[in-house]
Amino acid sequence: MSNDTTIPSSKNNTLVPILIIAGLFFIFGFVTWINGALIPFMKTISELTSAQSFLVASASYISFVVMALPASYILSKIGYRKGMSLGLFIMALGALVFIPAAEARTYWMFLSGIFIQGAGMTLLQTASNPYITILGPIESAAKRIAIMGIANKVAGALGSLIFGTILLSGIDEIKEKLSTVTISEKGQLLDTMADSVVTPYIVMTVVLIVLSLLILKAPLPHVEAEPIEESKDGTTSKTSIFQFPHLWLGVLTLFMYVGVEVIAGDTIIAYGISLGIPAADARFFTTFTLMAMVATYALGAILIPKFISQTTALKASAVIGIVFSICIVFTTGYTSVLFVAALGVANALVWPAVWPLTLKGLGKFTKTASALLIMAISGGAIIPPLYGRLVDGNKADLIAQGMNDISAAAEAATSGYWILLPCYFIILYYAIWGHKLGLKVKSSVF
Repeated sequence: MSNDTTIPSSKNNTLVPILIIAGLFFIFGFVTWINGALIPFMKTISELTSAQSFLVASASYISFVVMALPASYILSKIGYRKGMSLGLFIMALGALVFIPAAEARTYWMFLSGIFIQGAGMTLLQTASNPYITILGPIESAAKRIAIMGIANKVAGALGSLIFGTILLSGIDEIKEKLSTVTISEKGQLLDTMADSVVTPYIVMTVVLIVLSLLILKAPLPHVEAEPIEESKDGTTSKTSIFQFPHLWLGVLTLFMYVGVEVIAGDTIIAYGISLGIPAADARFFTTFTLMAMVATYALGAILIPKFISQTTALKASAVIGIVFSICIVFTTGYTSVLFVAALGVANALVWPAVWPLTLKGLGKFTKTASALLIMAISGGAIIPPLYGRLVDGNKADLIAQGMNDISAAAEAATSGYWILLPCYFIILYYAIWGHKLGLKVKSSVF
């Protein structure tokens, strides 16, 4: 990456790169978290089951599996700056696909646009996460990533509010009409509803293209991870990425984490609607989850590493997640919804803590490890649809037992959240033991 220069260690010299990366986190936060509004929207206009509607999340997150290693290769050839510019341009192309998709009201075309946007975000994520992790001392990496998280989730809250207002306004009335109108009138209603995505996605396309051009001039200096420490007793140094068990456990942990984070943010609107809460109120629920994350990010930025370690933050996050997951299942109505939103508190510091804990001691393997961690984002593609399948299966069983459709939908949606528990237990294992496997040197900050 000859277009980058070595970065000085001064805090003043890292401020501009940090602000630029925060801006990128803002962008893919905005694009990612509109899925919470897209899921019930797509479910209505394409007449989908719960499991099918959650493919909105799958299409976005599965692209991280497909594109992570190619993205790592691309970045090694063209550098961070051009790679980020290319990522933004690809995201713009994905936004453009929404226009013909709306005209045709074809679900697979919508999913294709979301997948293309996810491919662009993969390039951005593969560059920005390791970059911000090693931009300063590893001990304070969680603090820097927490700041990135604030930018990401504030953008997500704005995106959820804006798109929730645009896409979900009047959806309850439309759903009532759909059951009474003729087939041709039904098609007209759904076509009109689908067209509401055209203008916002045209705006998104223009903004992403402009940013793609601007990032080419951004001052992003080159950074490298610390080399692997050579053994003093003459033993052979690490020669393969498979010699780092804590890395592979970190990938599994991040996979589980992204799954529960997406469930907390993307299912909550549909969950509220299934409980009989009007869509006019439920459209704000993803914002509740994200604001809980923002508040906890801010707390983490203050406390880490001065008052608590990254490991302690991860342990606390896992325990809170376990407790809140149980509370979701054993409560009802708005109380249960608020516990889903409160998962934002449990989730906020997992990503900031897992990255530095996993990249610790990897040296020359850091870039490959970063690509593997980005691939773990596929948890968001797999775990939410599993939740959807649980909901559909439980609902069918309850209806077969004689329960009415509305009550069965509510009870099935609530019980589906049991899927969160094993995910949080794996995060807890990594926080207590997993991050230390294979590492001889122990530090108080880890």
